[in-house]
Amino acid sequence: MILTVKGEVAQLLDIHSASGRRFVAGGVRSFGREQGEGPEVLRVHGVPTSSFLWRKVMPPLADQGVRALAMDFPGLGLADRPERFDYSWSGLARWLGEAIDALELDRVHLVVHDIGGPIGCEWAINNPDRVHSLTALNCMLDPGSFHRPWTMQPFAIRGLGEIWLAATPKPAFAALVRRVGIANQRAVSNAELYAHHELLKRVDRGRAFLRIMRGFELTEKKSRFFAEGLADRPYPARVIWGEADPALDLGQLRIAQRVLGAEDAVLLPAKHFLQEDQAPALAYAIADHVAPLG
Repeated sequence: MILTVKGEVAQLLDIHSASGRRFVAGGVRSFGREQGEGPEVLRVHGVPTSSFLWRKVMPPLADQGVRALAMDFPGLGLADRPERFDYSWSGLARWLGEAIDALELDRVHLVVHDIGGPIGCEWAINNPDRVHSLTALNCMLDPGSFHRPWTMQPFAIRGLGEIWLAATPKPAFAALVRRVGIANQRAVSNAELYAHHELLKRVDRGRAFLRIMRGFELTEKKSRFFAEGLADRPYPARVIWGEADPALDLGQLRIAQRVLGAEDAVLLPAKHFLQEDQAPALAYAIADHVAPLG
């Protein structure tokens, strides 16, 4: 049977939902996926994505002998979108800790992407004894010097954010993601990008997402927190980067290397969403860092 794009999206979302389980952390109902057995590798997503972004990375990562996990932040994916919730990076970092406890994860290899970088790193700095290793992918680790790219800026402005989001239906959203995030266009279907859009706007039409976008903590204080906290960490770090990312470019790569003290970086021929078109290579690079550490 030949499916329409709408049918393909529904099928993708059904498969995604059936591939994980619901859990409650900090009073918020969320969703998580896991696959494989071995050392626990927790992948932390950013915006405007969810655990769905990691679906292609999980099988090859599990094949490398690890337990691959991913979860949805409140306000995104299949998680609840409470009105009374702190959607700042610090608020989401606190919730991440509650989710890790709810999932009964003792110590993890942490993989962070996009704003999952500052969120995950804040939890890691506050809980160094629960981190085996840190892997940073295309994220911002010096928020005081970070300037939102034009694709992100409108979402941070009240009123304009609502208009910008409403004026970005599925085809426009897919075109924007392709421009900013996908290097190998043939590796990703429109149905997959439409599924991301559905997961972004479900239930509340994206209102919680806009609150997250307005909760960025772009301060010098936060930059010092990361620089000092990550310099003193007792665990190793690796940087993996989509080298053609127009939003978080090679300048941000060099910042990540400086903050983490990681001289070498793994560069992949990708843009921002390297999970979509470089999943096997990304999984291998993560596993190569994790496996020797157990």
